[in-house]
Amino acid sequence: METRGSAAGRSMARAARAVWAYVRRAPGTFVWLAILFVTTLIIRHVAPAAADRILERRSTNIHYLEKSPVRVLITSALWISGSGWFSYLVLYNIFHVPAERWLGTLRWLCVAAIAHVGATYISEGVLYWSIQHGYAPEQARYTLDYGVSYALAGVEAVLTYRIAKPWRYVYAAGVVLFYGLDLIRSRDFTSVGHFSAALIGFACYPLTRGRGEPWDPAEALRAGRRTFSKWPHRQAAGKQ
Repeated sequence: METRGSAAGRSMARAARAVWAYVRRAPGTFVWLAILFVTTLIIRHVAPAAADRILERRSTNIHYLEKSPVRVLITSALWISGSGWFSYLVLYNIFHVPAERWLGTLRWLCVAAIAHVGATYISEGVLYWSIQHGYAPEQARYTLDYGVSYALAGVEAVLTYRIAKPWRYVYAAGVVLFYGLDLIRSRDFTSVGHFSAALIGFACYPLTRGRGEPWDPAEALRAGRRTFSKWPHRQAAGKQ
């Protein structure tokens, strides 16, 4: 006779296998999340002054882009604000996971890197221009600028090509509207970076070629309805 403990153990084992199967289909995303989890814990458990020093050394501001660009472009994408990891856990599963599964790890990483690097240079270039023309103080070249949001914006935009027409146009309009309104409202170098990253993501269309048929939300909804409509009948048949 099966005991309650053995049944629970098998259920936990099945759940663990399901989680592992989910994770290994997007390894790059979850390695990145693991690194962000560790660095977030570091920031949360050091003194505020030490946290500022850590983030300042990994900031893609004008000063460090001139001094050690490769180092800061890489390390800046490994740190986020101390309380934001769970938000990014959700966002990475919504956007990065399907993008990596669709494009493959290498192409997905290329999109994220191109958006991160390109938007960083565009936004810092705008800030540099503002400093040179007196619209921003000289001290602004040392402004903290780190995080993963530019890469995320680029991946959000490239997912446009994963969606079948005409729904892709609705999705693309939503991306443009979201980052465009922020640019109009904020008018700072960070909002310039986010909007630029989205445009770069759209421009990564060549990386999406040959990646299978686009996903049709309407067909997925119809399939879900068919499955749902059959479910009560199956349950009733099983009880007879």
